[in-house]
Amino acid sequence: MSLFVTELRRLGKRRLTRLMLVLLLVGLATVATAFSFSSQKLSPTVVAAAEADSRAQYQRATEEWKRTITECEAAQARGEQTEERYGPNCGKDYQPQPDMFDPKWNLPYQFDFRAEFPMFIAVFAASVALFAFIVGASFVGAEWNTGGMMNLLLWRPKRLAVLSTKLAALLTTVFGLTVVLGAIWTAVFWVIGSQRGTTVGMTAGAWRSIGLDGLRALGLTLVVAAVGFALASLGRHTAMALGAAVGIFAVSEIGIRIAVSILGVQFGDRYVLSTYAQSWFLKQAELYDYDTCQFTQGACEPAKYVVTWEQSAVVFGVALVAAVAAAFWTMRRRDIS
Repeated sequence: MSLFVTELRRLGKRRLTRLMLVLLLVGLATVATAFSFSSQKLSPTVVAAAEADSRAQYQRATEEWKRTITECEAAQARGEQTEERYGPNCGKDYQPQPDMFDPKWNLPYQFDFRAEFPMFIAVFAASVALFAFIVGASFVGAEWNTGGMMNLLLWRPKRLAVLSTKLAALLTTVFGLTVVLGAIWTAVFWVIGSQRGTTVGMTAGAWRSIGLDGLRALGLTLVVAAVGFALASLGRHTAMALGAAVGIFAVSEIGIRIAVSILGVQFGDRYVLSTYAQSWFLKQAELYDYDTCQFTQGACEPAKYVVTWEQSAVVFGVALVAAVAAAFWTMRRRDIS
């Protein structure tokens, strides 16, 4: 049996892999189920009910307006001051208008597959990426910690071949799982849109856009899995990868934000990793500097900085190459015992 097949089986049989897979499936199923109940298809009956509610609200507001005018005029007849309580002209200039009671404000929420599904692709990608990071880090970290890696190298003494095969097995598993679950995720929300929402506007171009979003989600999960694997290999322990992830998050999302705020750096969020994750999914992230506006001079167009998905690809690519290269370099040179 080839080493690659052996590593695939080893990864699939690990208890942590199975546990994380169950948690991932439960989490995704919970999100989809809960969301399906929050959406309601706007049938003609529902629309008619919303229009009736709007008409009733308009009628009540009109009646209240007339009652207020009557009270105001009666108070004026008694010689009372009414402007402070009822406004000038007894509020006659503020008659309710039908367009103030738009029926759409009374409509229940309806899921729009074309407009909203990209957001759920991001939710899916974040969930699978977390799974991939933990499983990838544990896959190699646990073997370093328990001595399994040393035993494997006695059987296959080619260090780089062993590490690269493990990484290939991990990425193959993550790739297959992401594609399968992504297809199911899309189908589930298509059903939700068809039965409890709307799928209007799903042209070939819209499907192409969703497909590209899916490819970006797939790319992110593979990068995260590889980085988790590399960090755990560098530290020879799963905790190394988890600790590094927490440290990077703290430095990026807390430390850098505080530093750029104190220093007054313009567009400080361009140095934060979450900005690049956002632009990766939304194709771009727009940052604004409202300090450039002088609101005393009227309307102002604040300075803008755009982070594109191409820039995000460079940032994530550099992180991937650096982590994997460091893992392979230390694997080649370090003492295994």
